[in-house]
Amino acid sequence: MPETASFRPFETHLDEARALALLREAVAGADDGELFLERKRSEGILFDDGRIRTASYDATEGFGLRAVRGETAGYAHATEISEAAVRRAVATARLAVGEGGGVLAAPPMPTNRRLYTDANPMEEAGFGVKVEVLKELDAFLRDLDPRVVQVSASLAASHQEVAILRPDGRLVTDTRPMARLSVSVIVEENGRRESGNAGGGGRAGLAGLMAPEHWQGVAREALRIAVVNLRAVPAPAGVMDVALGNGWPGILLHEAVGHGLEGDFNRKKTSAFAGLLGKRVAAPGVTVLDDGTIPDRRGSISVDDEGTPSGKNVLIEDGILVGYMQDRQNARLMGVAPTGNGRRESYAHAPMPRMTNTYMLSGAADPASIVAEVRDGIYAVGFGGGQVDITNGKFVFSCTEAYRVKDGKLGDPVKGATLIGDGATALQQIRAIGNDMALDPGIGNCGKAGQWVPVGVGQPTLLIGGLTVGGSAA
Repeated sequence: MPETASFRPFETHLDEARALALLREAVAGADDGELFLERKRSEGILFDDGRIRTASYDATEGFGLRAVRGETAGYAHATEISEAAVRRAVATARLAVGEGGGVLAAPPMPTNRRLYTDANPMEEAGFGVKVEVLKELDAFLRDLDPRVVQVSASLAASHQEVAILRPDGRLVTDTRPMARLSVSVIVEENGRRESGNAGGGGRAGLAGLMAPEHWQGVAREALRIAVVNLRAVPAPAGVMDVALGNGWPGILLHEAVGHGLEGDFNRKKTSAFAGLLGKRVAAPGVTVLDDGTIPDRRGSISVDDEGTPSGKNVLIEDGILVGYMQDRQNARLMGVAPTGNGRRESYAHAPMPRMTNTYMLSGAADPASIVAEVRDGIYAVGFGGGQVDITNGKFVFSCTEAYRVKDGKLGDPVKGATLIGDGATALQQIRAIGNDMALDPGIGNCGKAGQWVPVGVGQPTLLIGGLTVGGSAA
């Protein structure tokens, strides 16, 4: 069962003064470092095809100790939170410090900001109540449309508690809830089967997700997408104009542009955007932010995993590149301030520059007028998986919901469409920006160097000229 007592490692596992002495020993002669302690509890229930397919509960805790000198970081972690384990970690972390000679960077600025509740979302309802909601959702979809042949629905929640001890003696803590509802439905008509998916959540409790007025809307949306796909025709292929819907299509911005604006890639000059600060990298009117300060959002963090308060950081302003996302190490090496983007998957991982909620601001265009501008192209409103090469920004994304557009008129839905291009060129080819910026429903995860963290994306409706569309139409 989930634990109700708060995570206080310096009351239950370690003496804070002795831990601080060990940390200072580890970072003597270093530029930076911290002792990161974490406890995380998570659960998930998958109700598939009329029965519970899986029910899981996971409990982990541990620490990571880091010492940074120049471009080198020594990192050691353990599942055992004890003075003996920390002492062993000190010896490993100090290997990065060598003979020292560094001067400790200034500590992060303190903050009392809290962007989400401390409450444990897993404790809001019992197991039986959660299962009953998933059963009701399954029955609701089957009653709603006789073409439904399979329903998969899941509830997932987690409660992460972190304590970050800094060498100056400051202790930074954060308690991070997360909850999510996901629905997948398969429909069949005349021997053809298609699927639709919907879901969302954020740094809040499960109660709102389990309310009928919420889960019924999610279920209807999954069904709507599946039914749309039943009448989809093969996607065209070629270079054409593409209108992108608002909200979740911002995942293309996240992947094709966002990763290229992370500090480490630019310091190492492996990003397509390296050396372009102050230069035009996007069409006029394009402003892109990374904002970890939005209350209750999936990608938000009150403080990052180094103890720096999260920020609302402008990356591209009116088409001009004005900043990168930074953790403390890369910021110091590049001679700029940290931006609150030092994130890690868990205590077993060292932090690195990562996105939080990355989105493009609204423009002035009416969304309907943007679609009407497309002479021969597609209108893409849903995306699945994609691949991006950070060094040149080239991307390939698959569309999960898209429509043919001819002479400004919305036509048949299309199946099998992929968008192919590169982030730098796509930014320059934005021809219209809608007034309808929206954030995604809270479904994003981001992978980098083997680490996964929750993120958010968003954008208004956009018109991009001359993207390559891969399709299967003859």
